Parts: sequence; C-alpha cells; structure tokens
Amino acid sequence: MKIYHLSTAFDIARKISFQQQKRDTRFIIRLSIGATAISVAAILMTLSIVNGFQETIAQKVYSFWGNIRVNSINGSMLDMDQKTIATIQQLPNVKSVQPFNTQSTVLSFGQDIEGVVAKGIPSNAEIPFQTKGKRLAISEDSSNNQIVLSDVLANRLNIPLNSFTRLYFLNSGAVQQRKMKVVGFYHSGIEDYDKQFVFVDIKSLQQLNNAPNQVEGFGISLKQNENTQQTSDQIQAILPKNWVATTIDNYYPQIFDWIGVQTINRNVTVTILLLIAIVNLLTCLFILMLEKVPMIGTLTAMGASQNLIRQIFLYQASFICWTGIGIGTFIGVGFTLLQKHFGWIQLDESAYFIKTLPVKVDLMQIGMVIIGTAIISYLSFLIPTLWIKRISPAKAVQFN
Repeated sequence: MKIYHLSTAFDIARKISFQQQKRDTRFIIRLSIGATAISVAAILMTLSIVNGFQETIAQKVYSFWGNIRVNSINGSMLDMDQKTIATIQQLPNVKSVQPFNTQSTVLSFGQDIEGVVAKGIPSNAEIPFQTKGKRLAISEDSSNNQIVLSDVLANRLNIPLNSFTRLYFLNSGAVQQRKMKVVGFYHSGIEDYDKQFVFVDIKSLQQLNNAPNQVEGFGISLKQNENTQQTSDQIQAILPKNWVATTIDNYYPQIFDWIGVQTINRNVTVTILLLIAIVNLLTCLFILMLEKVPMIGTLTAMGASQNLIRQIFLYQASFICWTGIGIGTFIGVGFTLLQKHFGWIQLDESAYFIKTLPVKVDLMQIGMVIIGTAIISYLSFLIPTLWIKRISPAKAVQFN
C-alpha cells in the first residue's frame, strides 16, 4: 500500500509540474529554479576560489622556505650534521632538506644601491619562482660569485641579465665586497620577498663568516602539507640538543592568519547563499500549494491522506530543487574549469600576491554541496506542507 501511495504521489506531482502553468506561477517556478541554480553555482565557485587562493599563497611561502624550518634555540649557527640530515630525509613525508644562510647586505649597480638580504643555498639548487636565466652553477670551492635577483629589484635598479653587481657585507666591523654575476631572475609575487631577497651560493656566505661547515638552518619541504605539525613533531624527536623544528606558519603568522580569514569569509558567503536558495524554494512551494488548494480539497474529499498530499508537493518541490541544483552544478564547475584552463580573471598582485585568480576543484566538496543542499531543502519543504492539515475540504473546493 505504501508503494502504491508513493507511485500515485509521484505521478500526480509529475503531471502538475509539467502541465501548462499560469503565467505568474510559471514565472515563480522559473525564478525559484534560477535562484537555486545561482546559489549552488556561487557556492561551488566560492569554494573553488578559496581553495585555490589558500593553496596557492601557502605554497608560495612553502616554496620559498619549506614547510618546516630547523634552527638552533639560541640563534647560533648549526653544524652540517650529515647523519641527522639523512635521518630526517628518510621520514616518509619529507621531500627534501635544504641548508640555508641569510645575511643582510647592500646591493650596488652603477650609482644605485639597495638594502637586501642574501639567502645562501646550495649551488645548483632549484630557485623558487625563477622566470629567467639559470641556477647557481656548481662550484667545488667558495669562488662561485653568482647571484639570482627578483625581477622587481632588476627593474628598479635597471640590472640586465648577465651583468655584474656588487654586494657589500658588514663583517666584524669591516666592509667586505663581492662582485657577483647576475645569472637569473625570479618572481614570487610576494612583494616583501621580491624586494628583499637575493640568492647566492651558500659557500660564499660561509667563507665570508669563516664558517665552512656551519649553516643558519634547514628548510624542510614535505610531500603532503596536511601533516605538517605531525611531521614537525617527528623531526623534533630526532634532532640534536638545542635544535628546534618549527612549522613555517609560526614564522609568518600574518600571512597564514590572513589565509585563515578566507575560510571565515567562505563560510559566511556559503551560508547566505544557501539561505537565499531555501527561502526561494519555500516561497515557490507555498505559491504552488495555494494554487492547488482546490485540488487538495478534492483529494481530501476523495479520501486521500494528508501524507499522500504532502508527498505530492514534496515531489513537485524536488523537481524544482534538483533542476536548480543540476543547472547550478554545471555552471559552477564549468566556470571553475574555464578559469583554471584559461585564467581569464586577473588580480592585483600587489594586494593578493597572485596575478591570476586561482581555483581548485574538489570533487568531495562538490558532492557535499549537492547532497547538503538537497537534504536541507527537503527538511525545509516539510514546513509549508504542515499547512495542508489546516485546509478544510468544504472550503477548499470553493477556493479561487
């Protein structure tokens, strides 16, 4: 009997949903479908944009410094302990371990000077965000006087590729200079990095400080960013005394806090859009029920249960809901894929650290949006259907 009722309710709902509607009713239905589609599309686009934005900005910082940094507790230099480095490298989530030194210096080209920070890395190591030229050449000694600048510094000081610049270091109260050949340019899009850092061979800084086997720290890149704190704890457990492993977000909280704020903005936006979709669907369902009051009275007089009548309108609302969800999913996913492929939408890089709006498709999120919207809509649909039991058959058949 229950299966019979469900089949009957579905057939009636299908007929009244696809029959010729009054102009006003037809407009309300289309408006409701459109509002649902726009809300679902906007939710999917919001999620993909925030996902892409957070991942891209975080990955820029990770590419520059690694996910985890190892330093001494008191700020002193660390010995190149190859055994410890090898042990860290064997951890399952560790991708690479790169020693580094940093030292403040003055960059000079022609009559122009600029205060910068020289970051020493191993020769032939990958330069993050390098756009032109080549890496620092491999050198067996400390005579590798090559440098990679940001294109921001190069443009500001009019420094061409393969030209020679000078770096002035203050060391033990004396100024030492190094003549450096510009072998490449990089562009991270993070203004503080591009204006501040230049890359040199780590051996040059070690020779300058007369510490050939010491480094300031190690940048550790991970295979998976999700397990950063867990991996940091594993590294800390095998480090020598007075060494400390710290996740990079603790060094740059202003950037990662800003990234975290986007999650709050995303949640607020998704909630508002979902409420708009639900209100539109509820309004549409109320209007459809008002239009069908005579039908409700007739069915009630013929002995139809309130549950059967309620199922009819739930099915009709479902047709509208799923049509809107389907169209919205197509638009939302389509926009995301088009932006990912063509990158039409551009941003102010000085404000957002990126030039092209990044997007990231997450299939699980898409599924959750579709299912979540449907479930919340179904629960909301129960509210107007409670009005059915208040309809008197005698008055309903006279309703106009």
